Amino acid sequence: MEEGRVDLHVHTTFSDGDMTPEEMVVEAAKMGLAGIAITDHDEIAGIEEAKSCAPQGFAVVPGVELSTSDGKTDLHILGYFIDTRDENLLGYLKVFREARLRRGIEMVERLRKMGVEIEVEAVLEIAGGGAVGRPHIAAALLRNGCVESVEEAFRHYIGFDSPAYVPKYQLKPSDAFKLIAEAGGIGAMAHPGTSRRDDLIGDFIASGMRAIEVYHPKHGQSDVERYERLAMKLGLVATGGSDSHGRRDGSLSLGACTVPLSTLEKLKAAGNY
Repeated sequence: MEEGRVDLHVHTTFSDGDMTPEEMVVEAAKMGLAGIAITDHDEIAGIEEAKSCAPQGFAVVPGVELSTSDGKTDLHILGYFIDTRDENLLGYLKVFREARLRRGIEMVERLRKMGVEIEVEAVLEIAGGGAVGRPHIAAALLRNGCVESVEEAFRHYIGFDSPAYVPKYQLKPSDAFKLIAEAGGIGAMAHPGTSRRDDLIGDFIASGMRAIEVYHPKHGQSDVERYERLAMKLGLVATGGSDSHGRRDGSLSLGACTVPLSTLEKLKAAGNY
C-alpha cells in the first residue's frame, strides 16, 4: 500500500497566510494528504485550532518558522514537534510580535512621509491579529492602488535597500536552534536553495540542526539533488513542504511539495523522542 504524504511547511492567517488553520486542514484532507505542519512565521497560536478540527488519523505537526539573519542574509529556521507551552519560546514570540508591530508602524510612517496613501489600521486589519509582516503592508498598498502587484510593493517601497524598508528584529540562527531544542523540537534549515548559504550548514549542525528542507517549490532539480546528498552525508532528516500561504498568489499551492509520512518518525527519532 502506498505511503501517505505530508506537507511540512504551511502558513495560515496567524502569520501571513490567507487561510485559517481549519481551512488548511480541510483542504489538505480533501487532497488526500496524511498531515501538515503548521509553521507560521514567529507564531504558534494557530496550532491548537488546526489540531481541534483535524479528522481522525490526520497528523498536525506543531511547528514554527523563526526569522533569523546572518549579516544581510535572511535565514528561516523551521522547528517541528515543539512544545507550544514552553515558556522560553512563548516569551521570545511575544517579544518578536511586539518588534514586528513596531517595525510595521515605522514602515507605514515612512511611506506616508513619502506621500504614499496607507494607514496602519489597514495593515492591522489585513494581518487579522497575526504577526505583522511586510506582506501585509504590500497587500495594503495593493488594495489602495498604490502598486499593481505585491512584487512591485517590495521592489519600490519595502524590499531591502528600498526607501521605506526597516531592518527586522535580529535573531541569530544559533539562538533559533537553541529555542527550538529547548522547546523539545527539531530544527531544520528552511529552503536553503534560496539563501545560498551552505557555508553555514556546519555551524547550524553544531548549534543543533537535525533536519534540512530538501523539497520546496523554489528548489530546482539540481537543488533537490544537492540537498538530498548533503542530508545523507551529514545525517540530516530530509524534509519538504509547499510553503503554502493559501490562495494569496491566485492558486492554492498546498501539497505542491510533500514528503512521506514516515518522515515524521525520522524527525521524532532525531529529537530523541
